[in-house]
Amino acid sequence: MPLTAFPIILSAPSGGGKTTITKELLARRTDLGYSVSATTRAPRHAEADGRDYHFLSHAEFIARQKAGDFAEWAEVHGKLYGTLRSEVDRVLTSGRHVIMDIDVQGAAKVAAAFPASVLVFLVPPSAEVLIKRLMARRTEKPQDLLVRLETAKRELEAVQQYEYVVVNGDLEQAVRQTSAIIDAESLRRTRTPAMSERVRGLVDGLDREIAELRLQG
Repeated sequence: MPLTAFPIILSAPSGGGKTTITKELLARRTDLGYSVSATTRAPRHAEADGRDYHFLSHAEFIARQKAGDFAEWAEVHGKLYGTLRSEVDRVLTSGRHVIMDIDVQGAAKVAAAFPASVLVFLVPPSAEVLIKRLMARRTEKPQDLLVRLETAKRELEAVQQYEYVVVNGDLEQAVRQTSAIIDAESLRRTRTPAMSERVRGLVDGLDREIAELRLQG
């Protein structure tokens, strides 16, 4: 169990692989939990309510937004998406880091609501790869694909907001690098308040030994 749990926010342009990497990390690490987002879009094949998303009607979503239930929310491709504060708190209070794959529009808002957040941006190895990934879905009309391409461009321009950038050219390598970021952040001194007490104990022990040696001398 982490000494101090914190949110990890993964963002990427459309087709950047943030959902795939999130699932891989959740499968490999027991110290991670997932914050299930809410959306007004219809479920895709094999998606389940409460597991992949909380699927809400437009009216339900707006009501919860007005009630202040969301740490962030945004309209993406004509649909509403949001991160429920209760979902983030649920995972953190269990002692696990909470991992979220969030659009760049909402990442800054979640980081403001949860200042301990770690922001990781995933980028494809090339524009050609990104375009190929977007077109591989073939679930949108040409106009919808154009919107996705324009959105991806704006999202890439937001990379400066992120502390870490991982190139997702090789999935295994990208997962390992993102996992290493979590490990490093877990060891940050400011996240481990008990470490200061441990170091103080070490210093006190050395002080006693030094004082005794001086008396002997």
